[in-house]
Amino acid sequence: MEYALQNGRSTAAVTTHGGELISFRDEAGTEYLWQGDPAIWAGRNPILFPIVGALKDGRVRFPEGEFSMARHGFARDSEFTLAERRPDSVTLELTESEETLRRYPCRFRLRVTHTLTEKGFETAYSVQNTGGGTMMYCIGGHTAFRCPLYPGERFEDYRLVFDRREEARSVAVGPGGLLGGYRTEEYLRDTDTIPLRHALFDEADTLIFKNLRSGGVSLVHGNTGRGLRVDFHEFPMLGLWTMPGKSAPYICIEPWCGCAALENETGHFADKPFHIALAPGEERRLAFSAEIL
Repeated sequence: MEYALQNGRSTAAVTTHGGELISFRDEAGTEYLWQGDPAIWAGRNPILFPIVGALKDGRVRFPEGEFSMARHGFARDSEFTLAERRPDSVTLELTESEETLRRYPCRFRLRVTHTLTEKGFETAYSVQNTGGGTMMYCIGGHTAFRCPLYPGERFEDYRLVFDRREEARSVAVGPGGLLGGYRTEEYLRDTDTIPLRHALFDEADTLIFKNLRSGGVSLVHGNTGRGLRVDFHEFPMLGLWTMPGKSAPYICIEPWCGCAALENETGHFADKPFHIALAPGEERRLAFSAEIL
């Protein structure tokens, strides 16, 4: 089921399948979110939970035993239920089931709230441990923004501009989507800007940064300055991705708590970088937002 949101003349749409925000349009009717194309990438804005990225050998160890999950977890393929609705926001909820417990041993309540703001939107994830033991999880966004945004523009006309100059290296992506341990690639060297070009993602697949000094990054046209800014300051990691080899007209800006398995990791969930652990009854909220420039 889909729900329509409105704030002034801005509009959005949210679907219960995967709990996704699937459309955001400004007052002029410009669509900012990629609408999916099976020939390139059918995804649009999946929620990554309770893992981010791929597992080593498709499996991960908890105190309860070893479990298997597909890349990015099961939330993106799950049907959420309506918890709360207002004209400018909607909250959708997902809880454990017999099916999730076969893949993930924790009892939980995941609520995602999509809210239209004055110049954009906010997505907030609230996770509560409803079980009797410690709950470990990772969570993240995977929002695909259209790039270019306007007719006559090219992907290469755009750049990613961080709030501050950075000295940061991207974690290398290896076979099967595993991260290359301590292998890194230099993409931010005393600069705040990454010029967009498809060849960059054909070579690197995904740019993955951790502990950046910046709390936000802007997707902007080099000449007009039009675009949007994504605030990710509550998340310790940021992924940047577009489908390699497809010259795809979108760029995913992905705030993460957690990441794919490392090539040299132990396989224990408790050793995953930036995972979150909740005591019974404890709840954690994380949010990111986008604002039109």
